[in-house]
Amino acid sequence: METRLTSALVIIPARLAATRLPRKPLLDICGKPMIVRVLEQAQNADIGPVAVACDDKDVAEAVQDHGGTAIMTRVDHASGSDRIYEAAGLVDPDEKHDVILNVQGDVPLIAPEAIRAAFAPLTVPGVAIGTIMTEFKGFEFRDDPNFVKAVTTPNGQGHHRALYFTRATAPSGDGPLYHHIGIYAYRRAALAKFVELPPSPLEIREKLEQLRALEAEMRIDVSIIDSAPMDVNTPDDLERARAAYRVS
Repeated sequence: METRLTSALVIIPARLAATRLPRKPLLDICGKPMIVRVLEQAQNADIGPVAVACDDKDVAEAVQDHGGTAIMTRVDHASGSDRIYEAAGLVDPDEKHDVILNVQGDVPLIAPEAIRAAFAPLTVPGVAIGTIMTEFKGFEFRDDPNFVKAVTTPNGQGHHRALYFTRATAPSGDGPLYHHIGIYAYRRAALAKFVELPPSPLEIREKLEQLRALEAEMRIDVSIIDSAPMDVNTPDDLERARAAYRVS
């Protein structure tokens, strides 16, 4: 049995500090800061209001200058999940939205369809968190630990149920391998539970926050999308993103 979802509160966490790309959210991509490019793609997904959760006034001003909503949050959050939880309480204190969708702030090329795909698994009762993955098409990144693999099984309702996430190449044997993309749609109660949990043993071992949820028996289901959005972590990534916008 599926339920119908109509809207989510979309929150984009944005930390100004970055070692490889200083002041990353504010870097220019063809006339607009990166965080504004992500904001526009999230707005184009058309699943609900969008806010940027930031820890610096320069980021807030950049968002507001382009007509967006910025929420100032604490600077000492351990993770993006903690930041979006605080922001959700500030922007929607009456809890009108039952779903909080976390879109990373460094994916200026994220397609609106990919954002909607993360939202889709929550139509299945019992699913606490929705996310997305794409099939590895070649061998270039399959064995790279920086590309997280999702070990899943079809749920019979158009998505997959996550069994594990790992930096190793898994599962073994014949069949597709899937690259997990860190965009999450949380039921509000699930997000509240998640941020109260301590880091779990497998989370610490693999350095993957989503394992905390699985170890706490929170169900994560996954939609398959056609290709992975490029995140911007290096100067070369930034130039590729700029080139993509120039030709779009």
